[in-house]
Amino acid sequence: MSHTPHQLAADFPDYAEKIHALRQSDAHFARLVAEYDAVNEVVHKAETDLEPMDDLALEAKRKERVRLKDEIFALLTR
Repeated sequence: MSHTPHQLAADFPDYAEKIHALRQSDAHFARLVAEYDAVNEVVHKAETDLEPMDDLALEAKRKERVRLKDEIFALLTR
């Protein structure tokens, strides 16, 4: 398993400019991205053992990250 952070611009390179624009113009989108970044950081630190957590908590954070990413992608593609 790769332990690289899942940055939105890297995961959605075709939408990098739109991500930046929506972060500036849409408060809801900006909040979702901020939440995603925070959860992503927690997951990354847990996966790299910088701040370990139990498996159930890590799985819950991963699911939250996927939910946020799905919601962000839906807004990018509408």
